[in-house]
Amino acid sequence: MKKNSSLFRLAITTGDQDGVGPEVTYKALATLGPCKGVGFIVFRSSNVNPFFLRLMDSRFDRKEVRSLEEALAIKATSNTLIDVVSDEPPPIWVETVARAAIKKQIAGIINAPMSKTLIQKAGLKEVGHTEILSRIAKTGPVTMSFWGPKFSVALVTTHIPLKKISSALVTKKFLHHLRQVALFFPKNPKKSFRIGIVGLNPHAGEAGLIGDEETIVFSPALKKIRREFPQILFSDPLVPDAAFLEKNQKNHDLFFCSYHDQGLIPFKLVHGQTRGCQISLGLPFVRTSVDHGTAKDLFNKNKAHAGSMLDALSRAVLLVRAGSKKHSAS
Repeated sequence: MKKNSSLFRLAITTGDQDGVGPEVTYKALATLGPCKGVGFIVFRSSNVNPFFLRLMDSRFDRKEVRSLEEALAIKATSNTLIDVVSDEPPPIWVETVARAAIKKQIAGIINAPMSKTLIQKAGLKEVGHTEILSRIAKTGPVTMSFWGPKFSVALVTTHIPLKKISSALVTKKFLHHLRQVALFFPKNPKKSFRIGIVGLNPHAGEAGLIGDEETIVFSPALKKIRREFPQILFSDPLVPDAAFLEKNQKNHDLFFCSYHDQGLIPFKLVHGQTRGCQISLGLPFVRTSVDHGTAKDLFNKNKAHAGSMLDALSRAVLLVRAGSKKHSAS
């Protein structure tokens, strides 16, 4: 990555400007403060509440520019926060920073929540950040994963209708996303990582009596992945209605789920909207985001909790630092 005095740049897009994105971004940055070796670039519109900007001014040397090109031209330090004040639609910001990450002008991206309707209004065909980033990166399907202090989850399918999930679950796709989860863990861990495979059907199919996806799709994928990653413990398909019980949370580092709500309902039930963040696996750059929506009913009320954004920022910082050490050692 192109560095400025060994400084890694992280770009933050604040999403819908009539939602909580700008608020949680600036609150989280104010809590986190400057991070050694990391410089933040924030994309926002001009209508951000001045109160939140004053939070930044108390922690950073904040500079306002009109484009990413101007931001990259500034000789920054970790104490510098660069505000890109843009009239472009927020989905275009996501495209802009993704292309910059591909060019290694920035080390990673953090996204505040962005609505599907806003993406459509911008003229894009995608339904979420993940799909936009996957298109630009051209690296194949990206794996959505969510990391929290209690447990983490990763998904095979994302934003598709429930009726299409069974047909979308083919062994090749299942294995692709499970492999990307496995690759995220260190190659030589001090202990074996434990991935819980959550069954699709009630009772995990009951040996084919209630459904055969666990037999036809899961079994061959697990047989192959266990040979590829012997340092990771992959469970047999877990009964979905008991998979996330507290005793199972303690016995697994991550739960691998077939569809969006199967993983996100328990994750958000346990963590609420105050902890946890998303990490996109399979991209050639670091990407994290909050795990909640735009919450437009809280816009400009100074009531939004910034815990998820703080987790997203902290994780991104850790990941770019870890990536730097890995590349230095190779």
